Amino acid sequence: MADRPDSLARRVMRDPVHWIPFGLGAGLLPFAPGTWGSLAAVLLYWIVPAQSAATNAILVAAGFALGVWLCGVSARRLGVHDHPGIVFDEIVAMWAVLSVVPRGAGWSAAAFLAFRVFDVWKPWPIREADHRIPGGLGIMLDDALAAFYAAVAVSSSWIISAALP
Repeated sequence: MADRPDSLARRVMRDPVHWIPFGLGAGLLPFAPGTWGSLAAVLLYWIVPAQSAATNAILVAAGFALGVWLCGVSARRLGVHDHPGIVFDEIVAMWAVLSVVPRGAGWSAAAFLAFRVFDVWKPWPIREADHRIPGGLGIMLDDALAAFYAAVAVSSSWIISAALP
């Protein structure tokens, strides 16, 4: 049986293991929690000073590893694989996409939109990863694949736009 929203919020806020997977509360917002998690990543990306490509790669890899563990634990405690409120996977994936495009409002918006399209649409093999890989790895991997698709789309647009007169 699914938790009522107020009951879920109490469970999440009482157990620190849920805090990071739920994006410090972004995943508790009532509509489209994955979108809110992605938006939180964009805001965080703009708050944190620009990082080198190597530092961003380390942050994304560390976030992915942390997410595999914490999101897996959170999902087990909730009894729901990839609970919609678990948004740390969107946060890490969105940061990965933002890391490969120029730091600008337009490119951030394009990265956000592209990631959300691929995360919701789930073309092959994203849907397979989402349905077939259990635990924290499955939770994180489908968003990492959506981030890859979005990064290719947006960075290709950036390269093409740079080549135009």
